[in-house]
Amino acid sequence: MNLLGVNSGFVVADIGAGSGYYTVRLARRVGPSGHVYAEDIVPDYLARLARRVASEGLEGSITIVRGEPHDPRLPAASVDLALLVHMYHEVAQPYGLLWNLRPALRPGGRVAVIDARKVTAQHGTPPDLLRCELAAVGYRQTAFYDLQEDTYLAVFVPPSPPNSLISPSAIKPCLPSRS
Repeated sequence: MNLLGVNSGFVVADIGAGSGYYTVRLARRVGPSGHVYAEDIVPDYLARLARRVASEGLEGSITIVRGEPHDPRLPAASVDLALLVHMYHEVAQPYGLLWNLRPALRPGGRVAVIDARKVTAQHGTPPDLLRCELAAVGYRQTAFYDLQEDTYLAVFVPPSPPNSLISPSAIKPCLPSRS
């Protein structure tokens, strides 16, 4: 969170929130003037997360969002940072997700991905594949950090101006394919 400058007042989307490990920490970090959208596509995860949010008294700080594999279904211009932690390799439709994520980002908004340096079949994303997939939709990498144990943090900004987003028909899939 320090590397990303997450602080009071930020609005963060925890994409693939799962059990809410990062959601809860983000809510405490952004404080009452910030907000967290906890997005996932698995109803059971979201139900458990809703119970956790209630038990920790964070209902006003966190909004639970049921996304779709190709669309996080976040409100337009609502997010300063979209955070995808150890889940990008699970995304079945990366180009659709990234394309549909763009409208949710506020001016200056960023996408941050934390993942392992492994092939997708081994629950990781090779950094070159990540860069290629985001670039295919028009995102530009602005930072890259090596973290512990073959893990990295990559930060991207969307195309600017917003209407310069590549059309879905123009997206060229990256090789090697996800497997």
